[in-house]
Amino acid sequence: MKIFNSIKWRLQLWYGLILVVVLAGFGFTAYQLEYGRQMRRIDGELHLRFGMLANALHESMPRPPNRPRFGSPPDNQWPEDRPPRHNPPPQKFVLPDWAARFFDATNRYGYYYVISRDEHELDRSTNAPVEDHDRFARNPNYINAPPTLPRNEPPVEYNGEPVTDADLKNQRFAAGQPGSAWQRGDFREIVTDLPSGEWVVIGKNITPELMELHRIGLELTLIGGIILLLGLAGGGWLVSRAIKPINEISATAVKISAGDLSQRINVAEAESELGQLAAVLNSTFARLETAFAQQKQFASDAAHELRTPVTVMLTQTQTALNRERDAESYKQTVEACQRAAQRMRRLIESLLELARFDAGQEVLKRMHFDFSKTLSDSIEMVQALADERNVKIISEISPLEITGDAERLAQVVTNLLTNALQYNRPGGEVCVKLNVQNGLAVLEVADTGQGIAPENLARVFERFYRADSSRTGAGNAGLGLSICQAIIEAHGGSIAVTSQPGSGTTFTVRLPVA
Repeated sequence: MKIFNSIKWRLQLWYGLILVVVLAGFGFTAYQLEYGRQMRRIDGELHLRFGMLANALHESMPRPPNRPRFGSPPDNQWPEDRPPRHNPPPQKFVLPDWAARFFDATNRYGYYYVISRDEHELDRSTNAPVEDHDRFARNPNYINAPPTLPRNEPPVEYNGEPVTDADLKNQRFAAGQPGSAWQRGDFREIVTDLPSGEWVVIGKNITPELMELHRIGLELTLIGGIILLLGLAGGGWLVSRAIKPINEISATAVKISAGDLSQRINVAEAESELGQLAAVLNSTFARLETAFAQQKQFASDAAHELRTPVTVMLTQTQTALNRERDAESYKQTVEACQRAAQRMRRLIESLLELARFDAGQEVLKRMHFDFSKTLSDSIEMVQALADERNVKIISEISPLEITGDAERLAQVVTNLLTNALQYNRPGGEVCVKLNVQNGLAVLEVADTGQGIAPENLARVFERFYRADSSRTGAGNAGLGLSICQAIIEAHGGSIAVTSQPGSGTTFTVRLPVA
């Protein structure tokens, strides 16, 4: 079902199940505790009245002859075929007034008693149940098969030993001691065989107590139901509040997927887990927007750069085809197309190089080499351009070996030197320094040229970015410094630029030595 696929409803379902289990356990425990308290109170009253009734019998009834003080036969067993007792005829027993006040005969729910001997009833209170105790009076072995011990009562002990259900059935405990109370329907009773030969039943109709327990059970159920409803309502509110940021994240993601990259998630609680997630996603969306903007700008700039040589080629070929020309004119047209094609080739190669670096597909040759020699070779290669522009190259190079791709790093040095010479003033200088600082190889290429304006300084590494005072390379397409940055970062290094307009520019490259 769709409802179970929702995090909100799954959380609500688990919360509800846990709450139901807790409330049911609490209600059951509370009911059992109240039931045990009520039964212990009644059992205490039953034992109290048994003691009073036993004393009254002891004072008023003669003890039969040949009757042991404790009625248990040898081996604590009652044989089913035991001989009948030979006692004097039973006497009518009258409960003394001092003991009768503990039995309210007018109250059907009060405490009652039944006393019998040798299948003859001696006395009973008027509120005692008739049907079962008539059977009890006719059958003295009635006590041999009482129900089992009540399960909610503390263990019954005799002479320091616990009394079990089997002991009850076998009557192993000594006669004359009040047995454990047991429940028979709506009656709570103690049935005991006294040493003097009487069978005594002390009981109480516990219908009011059972009704009270029933009422307490209903109240606990009602209170539990109310608490469950309030808990589910509160839990639903809490769950909705907890997953609200998720809904906002989903809504924002839908808008962004539709093309509105300016959307951001409203972070209300920045310190919470979802608030931190929203902050991370906002940062990701911001980078995504920047990347898309750069991609659009990159595509536009690439199209613009490619359009110029294509236009030149089309113009030259169209002019050559309009009318017949001499061989020299055709040669000039072909040369112009060749220059345009070479420019396109350099641009395409630079774009492919950057694409490989962006995709992580450019494989660098990791080998140990002399970086100072690579630097000297690059200076020697551009020396002709320096002489042409009347720029002096000053080198302060310390011997240094590093690990990396010598060809790619030579490309970086050549690009930086070419830019420093191209945008220097006539009679100027280019200072090249190489040394070690804080475990890093530091290369500085400084010129005395026109410098870069502050508003352009932060953008010199952007692809296709060009200004009158910015650095360009790779065929003046604005990709040279971007390629240099990609190569340096692929080596785990960094490149930075500082400039003072009118005084010159310094590029600083930092590379790990190992």
